[in-house]
Amino acid sequence: MTENATRCGFVALIGAPNAGKSTITNNFVGSKVSIVSPKVQTTRTTVKGIGIFENTQIIFLDTPGIFKPKRRLDRAMVASAWDGSKDADIVVLVVDAKKGFDEETKAIINGLKKKNTKAVLLINKVDLVKEKDLLSLSKELNDFYKFEETFFVSATNGKNIEEFYKYLADNLPESPWYYPEEQMSDMPLKLLAAEIVREKMFLYLQHEIPYATTVEPELWERRDDGSIRAEMTIYVERDSQKVIVLGKGGAMIKKIGQAARREIEDLFEDKVHLFLFVKVRENWQEDAGRYNVWGLDFRA
Repeated sequence: MTENATRCGFVALIGAPNAGKSTITNNFVGSKVSIVSPKVQTTRTTVKGIGIFENTQIIFLDTPGIFKPKRRLDRAMVASAWDGSKDADIVVLVVDAKKGFDEETKAIINGLKKKNTKAVLLINKVDLVKEKDLLSLSKELNDFYKFEETFFVSATNGKNIEEFYKYLADNLPESPWYYPEEQMSDMPLKLLAAEIVREKMFLYLQHEIPYATTVEPELWERRDDGSIRAEMTIYVERDSQKVIVLGKGGAMIKKIGQAARREIEDLFEDKVHLFLFVKVRENWQEDAGRYNVWGLDFRA
């Protein structure tokens, strides 16, 4: 590498749902660019998280969790995850140390084998597992597939994460940076705000309700006083779901809206006037327009 030259490249994070891909992305960027929830299958489209480590610009591709799809939306999410890995400079398989080498992870590794894709292994949530069990898990995974490198990290508390970033920075190609130094994501602000609303729905709504919803920005307008007026529509599939999202006397939608507004204001450092509307669209998961908003392939 020439002296003072910069590096830049794409790093695809793939793995089963809830392995910690979004937490890793947010940790590196130092700000929320991808929503996080204890529930699985929260991320629906590939999110770019952009940051600088030493002289390298690393562009994380936080992909949806890979699982066995049942519905059209599931298929589109899984296709988005594999597409994210296709053109990446480095592919990283993120494995939940507590879940171990389960069937979902085995299926993903078989997918890597089929595509003849080299990958780095990142075992996450190591703070929840004994060291001897981590070593056994690493051996089992590396016996099944020859990974380029193996890292043991905790994205939540940052354990060993710098070592992982250093490896990426040293192994991405020599190149000018693709994005301005201060840019953290290429996701439009209104879509990131809509994702934050959806995150709060995962937080406050139980069971399958959040999976049956989508949030779309209808208006994102900068007002004369510098504040932002944001209008978003939450689509649900049935009237019974609309009742639950609204809550008694509108209490639930108010709770979701207040929590989302506070986080959006903190993130954007702007005053935000957030208005949420709930509409029933029975077959929104079969509507190609909904997929286009999020860059998902309706035909997957």
